[in-house]
Amino acid sequence: MKIVADDKIPYIQPALQALADEVVFKAGKEITSSDVRDADILVVRTRTCCDRRLLKNSSVRLVVTATIGYDHFDTKWLEKAGILWANCPGCNATSVAQYVRNSLFALQQDRDFVLTNATVGIVGVGHVGTAVLHALRQAGVRRILLNDPPREVASDPAPESLCWSPIETLQAEADVITLHTPLMMQGAFKTYHLVNAAFFDSLQRTPVLINTARGGIVDEVALCHALDNSLIREAIIDTWEHEPQVRRSLLQKAYLSTPHIAGYSADGKANATRMALEHICNFLGQPMTFDIHPPTLPAEFHLTGTPDEQALQLYDPRRDSQQLKMRPESFEQLRGNYPLRREECSFFAH
Repeated sequence: MKIVADDKIPYIQPALQALADEVVFKAGKEITSSDVRDADILVVRTRTCCDRRLLKNSSVRLVVTATIGYDHFDTKWLEKAGILWANCPGCNATSVAQYVRNSLFALQQDRDFVLTNATVGIVGVGHVGTAVLHALRQAGVRRILLNDPPREVASDPAPESLCWSPIETLQAEADVITLHTPLMMQGAFKTYHLVNAAFFDSLQRTPVLINTARGGIVDEVALCHALDNSLIREAIIDTWEHEPQVRRSLLQKAYLSTPHIAGYSADGKANATRMALEHICNFLGQPMTFDIHPPTLPAEFHLTGTPDEQALQLYDPRRDSQQLKMRPESFEQLRGNYPLRREECSFFAH
């Protein structure tokens, strides 16, 4: 049994070595067809495109991504080739929610903005969007608009007994619009460049725009134009259309510019690793016996002040933004060497 794995998946190395005779760890973007030719299982993150070019003539029978998104998988080809695939839905949902909420807490400190007075529109209400909804409710946001056409068409009820709102309602009434959809390049629910020049021109308020989903959902040229012409108030950008390259003009214009780390809490990473191992164990017909826990914070770490201030002491996204704005060429290094970050529930549990 041979497993090839991205070398930046945390806490997974001992478990994979216990499961396989041979384990090869490589940087995700450097995994090649020769690496996987005689492998049985491939474990990746978003930087490895799993398609015909990589996997044709390989012995791989299972591909697992330790991420929520799977747009780096050619799922149709994988299924046609008889290769099983799996992702980890919801693994870092509360981490992204922490990022969104704390970004708005930071904005409240730095600008004339009051979160509890804001109407927030959430576009995409799956695992992540629902976690954002709950985090903002706990932060005191009273009016939240939910937009999710696929769920609405499927007659899924909206969370918290709310109603689904058309995107036009968000454009007319939202003070904050936060994006949590998958990247769909075509089809009835296409999201590629969902936020484009026409979207910005249809805004009736000047909202804060947050993108922690996928870079291609936002047309970055149109976003720069919207910022230059005050069509939106601020931009908080964690995902970029051509990452790891970032549009330098947008990098500096945005209030927060971060290197695709919204879901990078240690808790979210541990969840992803645990779920990935569950997929592998199920494939191998073995029980899942691995106990995956992230490191604890230093014993001397203490929180003080108001709940908002405590939240930012635990995680302040302005630090990540400052790092990327100072060193935009270090996008991948900042992701690959991300410091320990914990979520509130885990901190208080310890």
